[in-house]
Amino acid sequence: MRPPLNHPDRLFPPDPAIRDIARALYVSIRDLPIISPHGHTDPQWFAGNEKFKDPASLLVIPDHYVLRMLVSQGVSLDDLGVPHRENRDAPVDAEAVWRLFAANYHLFRGTPTRLWLDHTFETLFGLDEPLGPASADICFRRISDCLEQDDFRPRALFERFGIEVLATTESAVDPLDHHKAIAASGWPGKVVTTYRPDSSADPDHPEFFSDVEALGALTGCDISRWQGFLDAHRERRAYFRAHGATATDHGFPDAGTADLSPAECIALHDKVMAGGADARDRSLFRAQFLTEMARMSVEDGMVMQIHPGSVRNHNAAVFERYGRDKGFDIPARTDYVSALRPLLNAVGMEPGLSVIVFTLDETTYGRELAPLAGAYPALKLGPAWWFFDSPDGIKRFREQTTETAGFYNTVGFNDDTRAFPSIPARHDMARRIDCAFLAERVADHRLREDEAHEIAHALAYDLPKAAYRFG
Repeated sequence: MRPPLNHPDRLFPPDPAIRDIARALYVSIRDLPIISPHGHTDPQWFAGNEKFKDPASLLVIPDHYVLRMLVSQGVSLDDLGVPHRENRDAPVDAEAVWRLFAANYHLFRGTPTRLWLDHTFETLFGLDEPLGPASADICFRRISDCLEQDDFRPRALFERFGIEVLATTESAVDPLDHHKAIAASGWPGKVVTTYRPDSSADPDHPEFFSDVEALGALTGCDISRWQGFLDAHRERRAYFRAHGATATDHGFPDAGTADLSPAECIALHDKVMAGGADARDRSLFRAQFLTEMARMSVEDGMVMQIHPGSVRNHNAAVFERYGRDKGFDIPARTDYVSALRPLLNAVGMEPGLSVIVFTLDETTYGRELAPLAGAYPALKLGPAWWFFDSPDGIKRFREQTTETAGFYNTVGFNDDTRAFPSIPARHDMARRIDCAFLAERVADHRLREDEAHEIAHALAYDLPKAAYRFG
């Protein structure tokens, strides 16, 4: 008899006594609704509720975790069906892409991607045979047959996954037509937007000037003036809130903030808009913008997320040919203590302000982020993100932050995925790791078991729901 793809005790401690505690904790939270506050899923899926096309376009082509591993072993993006920027609608041989993926599936051994995919294969599509060259066609047909059924349309999967709320991310100039269509459809699924103004706030963004111009046209504000520029963002924030947004999101290269005088802000804005700003000026403009966004969050109550530390599109040729999000965003060292000080000195003690900070630089957890979150009431720690949203990464996050920041200055788990079927797999993984971590603390008598049950529930559900104000 073939063993299951997913062992029921995966990710639990090997010690039998501690494993029993972890199991009990997990069973108590396993079926809690999913709060997904930072999904990169496409709202068009839920607006149109069209069938997904094929296994390759659902599970391979949009997933940068999958792409980067295969490319690192010499597989080309062309052969993986990734479209060129100038020809997004080119036909794709989905079966050939899937066979190539299956032939290289062994490359994912030991990675979180393997965990997520095997969970998806077994629990969603009912596969019981490991993916590989011999099983590629059978698996492709099985998944294809499933995708033809109405039970596998986006809205049905949303409900099957137990998602209570999912937040997508849109630029400041997005008209939010898909979110309007979802709201008008009468479907009860809660899909909300998030305000992501990077393209109209970062002078180094390739669409900065065009999006700032669009921002002015949408709002009628005079974006050639510093105050008009801020007013335009203030109006767009209100527009996003009217369509369900509870949070903003900022993915600048670093976490730098500034608190310049009004005269300095005006001079800097004029220089940037005239196209004469150097690298230091552009960095300072981003830094001041983050502080202004924090001040607006004090005014309107939106949660502020800061996602710094990624060198985006590290491979210029890949970016030029295929566009962004193809696996070549690379972590960089990031400072938080000095970088966030101007913002935190300006508004860090303001009642009601919530700033959630993420990192790709694990060295900052114990040295910088946990002490900051353990002191400033406005600051919360975002979970292990992206490169570290993995079993070992989540465990290291808990180990390095709990002593200083505790559990209640964190905000649960953030799946941050473009691969929609992996959402329940990722949350299941996070819940297992948190239960294993708590079980160890029960076993060494740092926590009572009843406390561990309360914390497990909070980490899986209460904290993310409260942090993102999804009440």
